[in-house]
Amino acid sequence: MSNTSNFRQAMRNAKGQALVGPNVIANALPYVGGGLVLTAVGTYGGLNVLTTNPGLFMTTFWVALIAELVLFFVARGVAEKGNNSAALPLLATYSLLSGYTLSGIVFVAIGTSGVGIPGIGIAALGCGVTFVAARQIGSNLSDQDGMALTQTVQLGIIALLVVLVGQLALSFFGVYTPSWLEIGISGIGVLLFVGAAVVDFYILPRTYRNDQYLPAALSMYLTYINLFIFILRLLIAFNRD
Repeated sequence: MSNTSNFRQAMRNAKGQALVGPNVIANALPYVGGGLVLTAVGTYGGLNVLTTNPGLFMTTFWVALIAELVLFFVARGVAEKGNNSAALPLLATYSLLSGYTLSGIVFVAIGTSGVGIPGIGIAALGCGVTFVAARQIGSNLSDQDGMALTQTVQLGIIALLVVLVGQLALSFFGVYTPSWLEIGISGIGVLLFVGAAVVDFYILPRTYRNDQYLPAALSMYLTYINLFIFILRLLIAFNRD
Protein backbone atom coordinates (compact mmCIF):
# COMPACT_ATOMS: atom_id res chain seq x y z
CA MET A 1 0.00 0.00 0.00
CA SER A 2 3.05 2.27 -0.19
CA ASN A 3 1.86 4.04 -3.32
CA THR A 4 -0.52 6.20 -1.23
CA SER A 5 2.41 8.59 -0.77
CA ASN A 6 3.19 8.30 -4.48
CA PHE A 7 -0.28 9.67 -5.30
CA ARG A 8 0.10 12.66 -2.99
CA GLN A 9 3.50 13.58 -4.42
CA ALA A 10 2.36 13.00 -7.99
CA MET A 11 -0.69 15.20 -7.58
CA ARG A 12 1.39 18.05 -6.20
CA ASN A 13 3.82 17.77 -9.10
CA ALA A 14 1.28 17.24 -11.87
CA LYS A 15 -1.45 19.73 -10.99
CA GLY A 16 -1.94 22.11 -13.87
CA GLN A 17 1.05 20.84 -15.82
CA ALA A 18 1.29 19.67 -19.41
CA LEU A 19 3.20 16.54 -20.36
CA VAL A 20 6.79 16.70 -19.17
CA GLY A 21 7.72 13.10 -20.02
CA PRO A 22 5.61 11.80 -22.91
CA ASN A 23 7.82 8.69 -23.22
CA VAL A 24 8.42 8.01 -19.53
CA ILE A 25 5.94 5.11 -19.36
CA ALA A 26 7.45 3.43 -22.43
CA ASN A 27 10.89 3.84 -20.83
CA ALA A 28 9.61 2.45 -17.53
CA LEU A 29 7.87 -0.67 -18.83
CA PRO A 30 10.99 -2.88 -19.15
CA TYR A 31 11.81 -2.14 -15.51
CA VAL A 32 8.23 -2.86 -14.43
CA GLY A 33 8.47 -6.20 -16.22
CA GLY A 34 11.87 -6.93 -14.69
CA GLY A 35 10.57 -6.08 -11.23
CA LEU A 36 7.63 -8.44 -11.66
CA VAL A 37 9.95 -11.25 -12.75
CA LEU A 38 12.11 -10.71 -9.66
CA THR A 39 8.94 -10.69 -7.56
CA ALA A 40 8.01 -14.08 -9.01
CA VAL A 41 11.47 -15.36 -8.08
CA GLY A 42 11.07 -14.04 -4.54
CA THR A 43 7.64 -15.63 -4.27
CA TYR A 44 9.00 -18.99 -5.43
CA GLY A 45 11.74 -18.79 -2.80
CA GLY A 46 9.24 -17.86 -0.11
CA LEU A 47 6.98 -20.78 -1.03
CA ASN A 48 9.94 -23.17 -0.77
CA VAL A 49 10.79 -21.89 2.71
CA LEU A 50 7.14 -21.95 3.76
CA THR A 51 6.64 -25.57 2.74
CA THR A 52 9.92 -26.87 4.16
CA ASN A 53 10.28 -24.76 7.31
CA PRO A 54 7.15 -22.78 8.28
CA GLY A 55 8.68 -21.57 11.56
CA LEU A 56 11.63 -20.06 9.76
CA PHE A 57 9.33 -18.45 7.21
CA MET A 58 7.38 -16.48 9.81
CA THR A 59 10.58 -15.06 11.28
CA THR A 60 12.04 -14.17 7.90
CA PHE A 61 8.68 -12.80 6.70
CA TRP A 62 8.66 -10.05 9.34
CA VAL A 63 12.32 -9.23 8.72
CA ALA A 64 11.66 -9.06 4.95
CA LEU A 65 8.54 -6.92 5.45
CA ILE A 66 10.37 -4.35 7.60
CA ALA A 67 13.32 -4.30 5.20
CA GLU A 68 10.91 -3.92 2.28
CA LEU A 69 9.21 -0.88 3.82
CA VAL A 70 12.51 0.81 4.62
CA LEU A 71 13.94 0.00 1.20
CA PHE A 72 10.87 1.43 -0.55
CA PHE A 73 11.45 4.93 0.82
CA VAL A 74 15.22 4.76 0.31
CA ALA A 75 14.93 3.46 -3.27
CA ARG A 76 12.21 5.94 -4.20
CA GLY A 77 14.23 8.85 -2.83
CA VAL A 78 17.34 7.81 -4.74
CA ALA A 79 15.35 7.21 -7.94
CA GLU A 80 13.61 10.58 -7.79
CA LYS A 81 16.99 12.30 -7.49
CA GLY A 82 17.86 10.77 -10.87
CA ASN A 83 20.59 8.46 -9.61
CA ASN A 84 19.44 5.51 -11.69
CA SER A 85 22.61 3.45 -11.30
CA ALA A 86 22.26 3.45 -7.51
CA ALA A 87 18.47 3.10 -7.51
CA LEU A 88 18.32 0.07 -9.81
CA PRO A 89 19.90 -2.51 -7.44
CA LEU A 90 17.82 -1.10 -4.57
CA LEU A 91 14.63 -1.52 -6.58
CA ALA A 92 15.68 -5.02 -7.65
CA THR A 93 16.19 -6.00 -4.01
CA TYR A 94 12.85 -4.41 -3.13
CA SER A 95 11.14 -6.51 -5.81
CA LEU A 96 12.68 -9.72 -4.44
CA LEU A 97 11.60 -8.87 -0.89
CA SER A 98 8.13 -7.97 -2.13
CA GLY A 99 7.87 -11.40 -3.73
CA TYR A 100 8.98 -13.11 -0.54
CA THR A 101 6.31 -11.36 1.53
CA LEU A 102 3.76 -12.05 -1.21
CA SER A 103 4.36 -15.80 -0.93
CA GLY A 104 2.07 -16.03 2.11
CA ILE A 105 -1.10 -15.08 0.25
CA VAL A 106 -0.03 -17.12 -2.78
CA PHE A 107 0.37 -20.15 -0.48
CA VAL A 108 -3.13 -19.59 0.92
CA ALA A 109 -4.52 -19.25 -2.61
CA ILE A 110 -2.87 -22.48 -3.74
CA GLY A 111 -4.32 -24.30 -0.75
CA THR A 112 -7.85 -22.88 -1.17
CA SER A 113 -10.30 -25.13 -2.98
CA GLY A 114 -11.61 -23.36 -6.06
CA VAL A 115 -8.61 -21.03 -6.33
CA GLY A 116 -5.29 -22.89 -6.61
CA ILE A 117 -2.89 -22.33 -9.50
CA PRO A 118 -5.73 -21.38 -11.90
CA GLY A 119 -6.75 -18.60 -9.51
CA ILE A 120 -3.23 -17.21 -9.54
CA GLY A 121 -3.36 -17.29 -13.34
CA ILE A 122 -6.70 -15.44 -13.27
CA ALA A 123 -5.21 -12.76 -11.01
CA ALA A 124 -2.22 -12.33 -13.33
CA LEU A 125 -4.50 -12.22 -16.39
CA GLY A 126 -6.67 -9.63 -14.66
CA CYS A 127 -3.61 -7.42 -14.21
CA GLY A 128 -2.73 -7.81 -17.89
CA VAL A 129 -6.24 -6.94 -19.07
CA THR A 130 -6.26 -3.95 -16.73
CA PHE A 131 -2.98 -2.70 -18.20
CA VAL A 132 -4.35 -2.81 -21.75
CA ALA A 133 -7.60 -1.05 -20.84
CA ALA A 134 -5.94 1.48 -18.50
CA ARG A 135 -3.45 2.49 -21.16
CA GLN A 136 -6.23 3.37 -23.58
CA ILE A 137 -8.40 5.18 -21.03
CA GLY A 138 -5.73 6.94 -18.97
CA SER A 139 -3.82 8.27 -21.96
CA ASN A 140 -6.96 10.02 -23.23
CA LEU A 141 -8.31 11.56 -20.03
CA SER A 142 -8.92 15.29 -19.95
CA ASP A 143 -7.16 17.29 -17.24
CA GLN A 144 -10.41 17.77 -15.33
CA ASP A 145 -11.32 14.07 -15.41
CA GLY A 146 -7.76 12.96 -14.75
CA MET A 147 -7.34 15.07 -11.62
CA ALA A 148 -10.81 14.14 -10.36
CA LEU A 149 -10.07 10.44 -10.77
CA THR A 150 -6.66 10.84 -9.14
CA GLN A 151 -8.17 12.54 -6.09
CA THR A 152 -10.91 9.91 -5.81
CA VAL A 153 -8.48 7.00 -6.03
CA GLN A 154 -6.09 8.64 -3.58
CA LEU A 155 -8.81 9.13 -0.96
CA GLY A 156 -10.12 5.63 -1.56
CA ILE A 157 -6.69 4.03 -1.06
CA ILE A 158 -6.14 5.99 2.15
CA ALA A 159 -9.50 4.76 3.47
CA LEU A 160 -8.66 1.22 2.38
CA LEU A 161 -5.34 1.39 4.20
CA VAL A 162 -7.12 2.43 7.41
CA VAL A 163 -9.47 -0.54 7.06
CA LEU A 164 -6.59 -2.95 6.47
CA VAL A 165 -4.72 -1.68 9.52
CA GLY A 166 -7.91 -2.18 11.53
CA GLN A 167 -8.24 -5.71 10.18
CA LEU A 168 -4.67 -6.49 11.19
CA ALA A 169 -5.14 -5.02 14.67
CA LEU A 170 -8.35 -7.02 15.27
CA SER A 171 -6.69 -10.24 14.11
CA PHE A 172 -4.22 -9.99 16.99
CA PHE A 173 -7.20 -10.25 19.33
CA GLY A 174 -8.67 -13.22 17.46
CA VAL A 175 -11.33 -11.16 15.67
CA TYR A 176 -11.46 -12.03 11.98
CA THR A 177 -13.40 -10.46 9.12
CA PRO A 178 -16.53 -12.38 8.08
CA SER A 179 -16.58 -13.64 4.49
CA TRP A 180 -19.14 -11.11 3.24
CA LEU A 181 -17.13 -8.18 4.58
CA GLU A 182 -13.87 -9.59 3.21
CA ILE A 183 -15.51 -9.90 -0.20
CA GLY A 184 -16.58 -6.25 0.03
CA ILE A 185 -13.14 -5.01 1.11
CA SER A 186 -11.35 -7.05 -1.54
CA GLY A 187 -13.78 -5.97 -4.26
CA ILE A 188 -13.28 -2.31 -3.37
CA GLY A 189 -9.52 -2.88 -3.39
CA VAL A 190 -9.72 -4.33 -6.91
CA LEU A 191 -11.75 -1.35 -8.14
CA LEU A 192 -9.39 1.17 -6.52
CA PHE A 193 -6.27 -0.33 -8.06
CA VAL A 194 -7.92 -0.66 -11.45
CA GLY A 195 -8.54 3.08 -11.05
CA ALA A 196 -4.92 3.56 -9.98
CA ALA A 197 -3.78 1.82 -13.17
CA VAL A 198 -5.78 4.34 -15.21
CA VAL A 199 -4.39 7.20 -13.12
CA ASP A 200 -0.81 6.08 -13.79
CA PHE A 201 -1.20 6.63 -17.52
CA TYR A 202 -2.59 10.11 -16.92
CA ILE A 203 -0.39 11.39 -14.13
CA LEU A 204 3.06 9.84 -14.63
CA PRO A 205 3.83 11.66 -17.91
CA ARG A 206 2.86 14.89 -16.13
CA THR A 207 5.05 14.14 -13.12
CA TYR A 208 8.29 12.62 -14.42
CA ARG A 209 10.65 13.47 -17.26
CA ASN A 210 11.58 10.80 -19.80
CA ASP A 211 14.81 10.05 -17.93
CA GLN A 212 12.95 9.57 -14.61
CA TYR A 213 11.69 6.16 -15.63
CA LEU A 214 12.62 4.35 -12.40
CA PRO A 215 10.25 6.22 -10.05
CA ALA A 216 7.56 5.87 -12.71
CA ALA A 217 8.28 2.15 -12.90
CA LEU A 218 8.02 1.87 -9.11
CA SER A 219 4.60 3.54 -9.14
CA MET A 220 3.29 1.18 -11.83
CA TYR A 221 4.86 -1.84 -10.13
CA LEU A 222 3.05 -1.02 -6.88
CA THR A 223 -0.25 -0.60 -8.68
CA TYR A 224 -0.13 -4.03 -10.32
CA ILE A 225 1.24 -5.87 -7.28
CA ASN A 226 -1.59 -4.49 -5.15
CA LEU A 227 -4.14 -5.27 -7.85
CA PHE A 228 -2.85 -8.85 -7.99
CA ILE A 229 -3.11 -9.15 -4.20
CA PHE A 230 -6.68 -7.88 -4.06
CA ILE A 231 -7.84 -10.11 -6.91
CA LEU A 232 -6.36 -13.08 -5.02
CA ARG A 233 -8.01 -11.93 -1.79
CA LEU A 234 -11.34 -11.68 -3.58
CA LEU A 235 -11.02 -15.17 -5.06
CA ILE A 236 -10.03 -16.61 -1.67
CA ALA A 237 -12.95 -14.85 0.04
CA PHE A 238 -15.43 -16.20 -2.50
CA ASN A 239 -14.15 -19.73 -1.97
CA ARG A 240 -13.71 -19.61 1.80
CA ASP A 241 -15.40 -22.50 3.61
